[in-house]
Amino acid sequence: MPNAPTTRRRPAYGRILAAATDLFYERGIAATGIDAVIEHAGVARKSLYNNFASKDELIAAVIEQRHHQWLEFYRTRLDAAGPSPHDRVLAVFDAYADHAESDGACFRGCGLLNSAAEFPADSPPRAQVSRHKQEVEDLLQTAVRPACPSGEIAQATAAHLSFLLEGAMTRSGLDGTTAHLHRARAIAEQIVRHADTTA
Repeated sequence: MPNAPTTRRRPAYGRILAAATDLFYERGIAATGIDAVIEHAGVARKSLYNNFASKDELIAAVIEQRHHQWLEFYRTRLDAAGPSPHDRVLAVFDAYADHAESDGACFRGCGLLNSAAEFPADSPPRAQVSRHKQEVEDLLQTAVRPACPSGEIAQATAAHLSFLLEGAMTRSGLDGTTAHLHRARAIAEQIVRHADTTA
């Protein structure tokens, strides 16, 4: 996975990326023109194109940025989690809720899925989002593996947890609340505890 975008290259890079991340999430990618990003970032048009060769490149950076924001929430939760499989699985669910709540009143669901929905199935942004979602499922599989009697069961359990998580995020986005994510967390805990008792 590529390194998280940083502001090391030029001060304008971080401002442009932050502006695009906010606007693409709040308004949608297609509805947000380059002029709006430039105005929101407070930079010149030349600065934008010095940092991003095209809107497509900016979109890719924003998708990466959203995923790395979530990873930071996840690492924080994981550091505080206990060693048991259910603790490590719940760190993933808690990180989703933390990320959603960090959007405050602007919360409108998963920024990655929202982005993917704006592009055709074979497009680079959808492939990029798919890779990120697979990374989350892989984290779930790693977390649940000690509670499962076989790798095949661990893979199936992680898939179930992933579907639960993404479904809850979608419903939460529709309602503008994280209530479904918290309900999904409780269900996930039951699933993993059951797996642990049958391992």
